[in-house]
Amino acid sequence: MGYKVAVLGATGNVGREILSILAERGFPADEVVALASRKSQGVEVSYGDKTLKVKALETYDFSDTDICLMSAGGSVSKEWSPKIGAQGCVVIDNSSQWRMDPDVPLIVPEVNADDIVGFTKKNIIANPNCSTAQLVVALKPLHEAATIKRVVVSTYQSVSGAGKDAMDELFTQTRAIFVSDPVEPKKFPKRIAFNLIPQIDVFLDDGSTKEEWKMVAETKKILDPKIKLTATCVRVPVFISHSEAVNVEFEKELSAEDARKILREAPGILVIDTREPGGYATPHEAAGEDATYISRLRDDPTVENGINFWCVSDNLRKGAALNAVQIAEVLVNRKLITARSKAA
Repeated sequence: MGYKVAVLGATGNVGREILSILAERGFPADEVVALASRKSQGVEVSYGDKTLKVKALETYDFSDTDICLMSAGGSVSKEWSPKIGAQGCVVIDNSSQWRMDPDVPLIVPEVNADDIVGFTKKNIIANPNCSTAQLVVALKPLHEAATIKRVVVSTYQSVSGAGKDAMDELFTQTRAIFVSDPVEPKKFPKRIAFNLIPQIDVFLDDGSTKEEWKMVAETKKILDPKIKLTATCVRVPVFISHSEAVNVEFEKELSAEDARKILREAPGILVIDTREPGGYATPHEAAGEDATYISRLRDDPTVENGINFWCVSDNLRKGAALNAVQIAEVLVNRKLITARSKAA
């Protein structure tokens, strides 16, 4: 007997990706339910070779559901996650609502799977920010080898991180430019087509954006509170996959060649770094793939123990949907939950 799984936000980019990944990876589900708000009730979504009709969250009974993979935004999660958890269903939430709650584990399975046991306090597990997820997958094995002191990261984040409307805006603006139509920013504060926007989320009092703050706070919670991290997050006119230029300073000696060997053996990572034209990963190659790609590994001669590298990953997969499904797999594989149909 398998598990009963609900996917909340099933009509969105990440929700559809979750359904696809559950089918791809053969997650042990006897039943998968697609959920969204009332206005999406009856909409059809794909789950492997099956078609599911979306049910309304407001009238759904979670009392016989084991796991709810939620990608419906912070306000929905704030209202519904505690209610769902109280019914005995474990919520794996993609929003930022619960990430910094001390009673909610913030999990990237390749990095801190052991922390998952804390989920029993609220029956909620948080998925990190998409840009944080791929970064900590790369930093974890390096931190274990040489202890990270400081990280400087600049991100190049695709529009899919801002949702379907943002993807539509990039497409519409690009087409408008080619036919000399006026370009109207709606989702973004400035034109995104053939442009870069050095703002993701709102500005904070210190001049950083909330996205940059998330990367700092979440990396500390997931990996090590002693790590100093500074980030500049930039939206770029790419549909899928986030890229990051990362500079890392260590307490102990670690060369780029050492780092290359360590990363080649690390879970979830694929090193593509041949130091020739095209010998590196780009967002185009990463789209649709599970791996976090590492390229451009090189020593930083300006500090005692430092390296630079380029990091690319599909933000809809490892940054969101894949990571959520991997968390569910940890729950099942470590026997931290029992299928309620089996228990009955």
